[in-house]
Amino acid sequence: MTITAALVKQLREKTGVGMMDCKKALTETSGDMDAAIDWLREKGLSKAAKKADRVASEGLVGTVVKGNVGSIVEVNSETDFVARNDQFQDMVKTIAELGLQAGGDIEKLKGMDFPAKSMTVENYVKEMIATIGENMSLRRCATLSVKEGIVADYMHNKIVDGLGKIGVLIALESSGDKAKLAEFGRQLAMHVAAANPIALTPEDLDSQTIEKERAIYTKQAEASGKPPEIVAKMVEGRLRKELFQQTVLLQQVYVLDGKASVKKAVETAEKSVGAPIKLTGFIRFALGEGIEKKEEDFAAEVAAAAGGN
Repeated sequence: MTITAALVKQLREKTGVGMMDCKKALTETSGDMDAAIDWLREKGLSKAAKKADRVASEGLVGTVVKGNVGSIVEVNSETDFVARNDQFQDMVKTIAELGLQAGGDIEKLKGMDFPAKSMTVENYVKEMIATIGENMSLRRCATLSVKEGIVADYMHNKIVDGLGKIGVLIALESSGDKAKLAEFGRQLAMHVAAANPIALTPEDLDSQTIEKERAIYTKQAEASGKPPEIVAKMVEGRLRKELFQQTVLLQQVYVLDGKASVKKAVETAEKSVGAPIKLTGFIRFALGEGIEKKEEDFAAEVAAAAGGN
């Protein structure tokens, strides 16, 4: 029997499973829709689809650094309890390792072969959903690399090595002492975890963000009744202190010092490593950031359940 696109689409709508798996199910069952649904259930794929609407905002961030390349991934689950499951942890570690070759391409990573399994990363995550019984998702990935120098990583709220709640990668280009450079890189990564910068330099900030803040500062300054040239200086001063120094990494006050800027800290470190240092990039993943979490009123839930008995 010819497996048409319409038939595949129909099965996908019934089960929520991916197109390729639906096509395979129909091929295996000679186009029998009911048998195909059962086939997917037997493989655990349909079960995974039923859980796909549950909010998965817990889980783990994973980092791996090998040579001059670092990888960071976020794999979500519904509960923190699953993040402490050895099988889940092993999966995240493996995905982070594979991320080194994915170059930050999430679709490429999902399509890579999961080691020692006859399936892709995406399908292995689905298998784990069926095994553990919670919705999970490979949410994002990124990599950093340098030609000469180091990529350092740091994990805040670490559960085990390389896995935790806030992961950071930072790239430093330098021909200086590798050990001292790595030590400084780790300290900078700790700063990024704590200070949460959103850009490396002011030029890297979104222009709309800058203009929005400038407009707000201008209105506030104009209310003072001061001349336009004074207003302009007030606005630029506030942009430096309230926007750039708060959000731009090189202009932030270095957390481990509390006085000098990160830029000054880099200049100081150059003397220690014996060569110029260029901070070329950073990545910070905080678990669940940006995911809308459902607020649960546990007391009300218990009361409602008790009233229903």
